[in-house]
Formats: sequence, C-alpha cells, structure tokens
Amino acid sequence: QGLQRELDGDRQRREKTEDVVAALKRCIQLVEEELDRAQEPLATALQKLQEAEKAAVESERGMKVIENRAIKDEEKMEIQEIQLKEAKHIEEEADRKYEEVALSWSSWRERAEVSELKCGDLEEELKNVTNNLEATSEKYSEKEDKYEEEIKLLSDKLKEAETRAEFTIDDLEEKLAQAKEENVGLHQTLDQTLNEFNCI
Repeated sequence: QGLQRELDGDRQRREKTEDVVAALKRCIQLVEEELDRAQEPLATALQKLQEAEKAAVESERGMKVIENRAIKDEEKMEIQEIQLKEAKHIEEEADRKYEEVALSWSSWRERAEVSELKCGDLEEELKNVTNNLEATSEKYSEKEDKYEEEIKLLSDKLKEAETRAEFTIDDLEEKLAQAKEENVGLHQTLDQTLNEFNCI
C-alpha cells in the first residue's frame, strides 16, 4: 500500500510535469508566433528609421547648401550695397558738376550778353564816328588819317569782341551738352544698378 501511494505520487508529479512542459511549449509557440507577427512591423519600422535617417542626412546637407547660399547672397548684397552707394555718390557728383556748369554757363551767358551790348555800343560809336567823318571830311581833312586809324581800331575791337563772344558761347554749349550726356549716362548706370539690386 505504501508503494502504491509512492507510485501514485510519482505518476501525479509526472503528469504535473508533463502539464507544465506542455504549457511551456504552448507558451513558447505563442511567443514564437507573436515574434513572427512582430518581425514584419519591426522590419517596417527599421526601414522607416533608415529612411528617416537618410532624409535627415539629406536635410542636413540641404541646410548646409542653403546656409552657404545665404552667406553668398549676403556677401553679394553687401557688394551691391557698396556699388549702390558708389553709384549714388557718382550721381550726386555728376549733379553737382552739372549745376556748376549750368551756373558757369549762366555767368558766361551774361558776359556774352554784356559783350553783345558792348559790340552794339561800338557799332553805334563807329556809325557816329563815320557820320562825323563824312560831315566834316572837308573841314577836318588833316585829321582824316587819325579818324581812319580810330575806325580801324574800333572795327578790330568789334570783330575781336564778336569772335570772343562766339567762341565763348560755342565752348559753353559744348560743355553743357557734354555734362548733360555724362549726367544721362550716370543716371542710366544708377537705374541699371537699382534694377539689379531689386531683382535679388
């Protein structure tokens, strides 16, 4: 009877052990199945992680390119700002020179008008002298040479004054036209620089 109980106990322990082993096998099978099911999402996740890392590298590379481009653009902007300041300075200098030429032209114009008035006075004086000579040629024949010399001097002075006035006017007109051309050219250069600056 004691032996029977011992055998029964061994059988029960064996059955429990077998049950535990069977349960462990089922558990392992379930874990393996779960692991198999998890492999695909894990592979997908790893692929997405690799893609994300690649995208991050590309993004960082793109950021460096953008930063380099921004630095170049900033340097270009600084250069263009300097060029713009120089162009404005040139324009101001051209305007100043143009004003100086215009004032000089006005002054020379006034002088030319004064010279023309003097020429008119000389012509009138010459006419008066000529008339006086004609009226008194018989009475003052001994002074004829002197009057002729005076007439010659007055005529030479008149021609010289007219020539000087013509040269002065021509020279000033040429300078004024040149200043206008330079001013137009400088304005065109400034407009081109401003257009390039605005296109950035």
